[in-house]
Amino acid sequence: MILMGISLPSVSQVSISGNIIDNKTNFPVAGATVTLNSSKLFTITDDNGHFVFKSAHNNNELLIISTIGYEQCEVNASEVLKSNTIRLVQKQIALKDVVVLANGGDQFKPISKTDIAMRGVNNSQEVLRIIPGIVIGQHQGGGKAEQIFLRGFDADHGTDFRMDVDGMPINMVSHGHGQGFADSHFIIPETIESVDFKKGPFTASKGDFATTGFVDFNTKDALNDNVVKLEGGMFNTYRALGMFDLLNKKKKEQQQSWYVASEYRYADSYFDNPQHFKRFNLFTKYNGRLSPHTFLTASVTTFWSKWNASGQIPDRAVNKGLIGFYGAIDAYEGGLTYRTNANIKLTTSYDNGDVLKNQLYYSNYHFDLHTNFTFFLKDTTNGDEIRQQEARNLFGYNGSYHHVGYISNLKFNTEAGLNIRVDKTINSALTHTMDRYITLDRIKLGDISQLDIAPYLSETLTLSNHLTINAGIRFDQFYHIYNNKLAGDTTLPGVGLYKANAHTLSPKLNFYYHIDDKLQFYLTTGKGFHSNDTRAVVLENGMKILPAAYAADFGTVFKPAKNLLINAAVWYIGLQQEFVYSGDGGDVSFNGKTRRVGFDFSGRYQPVRSLYFDADVNYAHGRAVEAAKGENYIPLAPVWTSTGGVTYTNKSGINGSLRYRYTGDRPGNEDYSLTAAGYFITDAVINYRKSKYEIGLVINNIFNTRWKETQFDTNTRLRNEPLPVNEICFTPGTPFAAKLSLSIYF
Repeated sequence: MILMGISLPSVSQVSISGNIIDNKTNFPVAGATVTLNSSKLFTITDDNGHFVFKSAHNNNELLIISTIGYEQCEVNASEVLKSNTIRLVQKQIALKDVVVLANGGDQFKPISKTDIAMRGVNNSQEVLRIIPGIVIGQHQGGGKAEQIFLRGFDADHGTDFRMDVDGMPINMVSHGHGQGFADSHFIIPETIESVDFKKGPFTASKGDFATTGFVDFNTKDALNDNVVKLEGGMFNTYRALGMFDLLNKKKKEQQQSWYVASEYRYADSYFDNPQHFKRFNLFTKYNGRLSPHTFLTASVTTFWSKWNASGQIPDRAVNKGLIGFYGAIDAYEGGLTYRTNANIKLTTSYDNGDVLKNQLYYSNYHFDLHTNFTFFLKDTTNGDEIRQQEARNLFGYNGSYHHVGYISNLKFNTEAGLNIRVDKTINSALTHTMDRYITLDRIKLGDISQLDIAPYLSETLTLSNHLTINAGIRFDQFYHIYNNKLAGDTTLPGVGLYKANAHTLSPKLNFYYHIDDKLQFYLTTGKGFHSNDTRAVVLENGMKILPAAYAADFGTVFKPAKNLLINAAVWYIGLQQEFVYSGDGGDVSFNGKTRRVGFDFSGRYQPVRSLYFDADVNYAHGRAVEAAKGENYIPLAPVWTSTGGVTYTNKSGINGSLRYRYTGDRPGNEDYSLTAAGYFITDAVINYRKSKYEIGLVINNIFNTRWKETQFDTNTRLRNEPLPVNEICFTPGTPFAAKLSLSIYF
């Protein structure tokens, strides 16, 4: 419901404003839709739960407040004139309560909200799998950022997919292992409150890496319950989690919250070479009202992880019986990484509906990885093992000002913002090693400094209750400095500083046509980009290092029945040039122009309250534009992918889900002479929940299917082989794996 104050001038037009809060936590409900029943004009609550109608007909207006996860509320303005606390009441999400809203640009909100509520997040990988169309793969057994596939892109570890948490970037520029490296394992899954995502480069506030889209993870502002959770399963898998409120109930009533969450995980995993995977996370967050119009949010995160890995193994080594399907060629692969974040944000809502946001963040990050992709290809005696290292300080600022204005019944929503990001690394290194600890040769060594300054402007015009138009423009200015410390670096003429600058302009134009509360069409267009590694930028003197991505979506959000929700779109992405800095070899690969077209389909169906079906089907057709036919396939680009499942909930406390993941065969190389084999995997979850405890069972790969999670076309040589062989190298996916959990709530 709402905490509301109303200003009533003596003229016939009145101003109505208020703040919507949660009945249980007392904290603001952002993104709620407030509609004037008489005129059907609507507005959306800001991050502080605040809304304003600058001109209503009179003080007897009926306000309708609705948002997913809460009971709809109808309030007469005059009835709340003297009241200061009316709250929205939480309720179990049901598809029959979901309406297609006219808030242009939020076409994915009904999908993400219902998925989070109905399916939940059972492990760290589920954090990404909650996004329709995403396929992920892990080729270090859990210790490293996942491989990301979306819309026909092998986005590597984040090169063409942007990830943020609470407004702080996860992607790392000029990373030792690959451009855009996005390790999200410092996020504790149980702290996630919501997930906002959009596909395509259509949002002015999102710049670098948002080629195929972006995701914002939003952590909880307050806890409903304290929780202690213990997990244990096959392959020596253990996990302990604790989440605790640090302030009393009275402070919550004053809209002050502070909690801490921590987890520790250990697993040997299913590989023949035990992984000895260890991960520790600590997260604490404060959220509180400083004044009637200002909220402060501050959080600190510490993350540490260490593991051994079996890496990627060649098909022939398994086929010849040299190693097993879960074996390793180089048993010394593995890594260590840790990251500490500090994040602070001030959000101020003004009486006229304007909103000012100021955010500062800082990360201290370390990465140390040992891998061997080619085995004895280059060094037939010692092997080709490499070590990638970096120590990084990341500073950033996000600021924005939102203004809502009216001309007659025309509504203007203006957002002006500024993003500043500074990355500084010390001794970013690529080294040839043996048995992890023996250094044979240095390949690269230097310090990286990168600055991105990006102002943007987004204007949303609501022409009627049906048509909304959004236009945006973003300008990114990059400054790169590389301090080469290695005289033997073959890509540069000597030690010293190398500098280069570059900039790009990214326009957006989007249309949303809202038929009614059951049907919306949208056409979104825009230009995006991904940056490249500083070590590659200085080689090119800043030229041709910000390849443009031109994209368009035409889609619909459709609710043909009260318990059926559909999102479908056809899309196009043309990339000016696909190339990234290869941290594994220290060179730059130029692949030319590419073009992709495809379609996405997402369906959600709830025939009865206890059953929830979801399915996502995605198709992508991608080709290299300048290559000859038959030699123009995009290696590892997904073609057909699909995820889905059924979720069951019961008032008795029993709930569970059965889910599948499907990826079709796809080209392993440019002429499709190698095939990256597809897979179909089924997982299951069952829980028994009471008010004070929950017992759960998670089973991955219930049919024990043998499958390849990640695959690469690699030229390798095994020990004593006379000639190298070009073939698929892979990391095996998990076999049947069961895990039990016990959660205590208090």
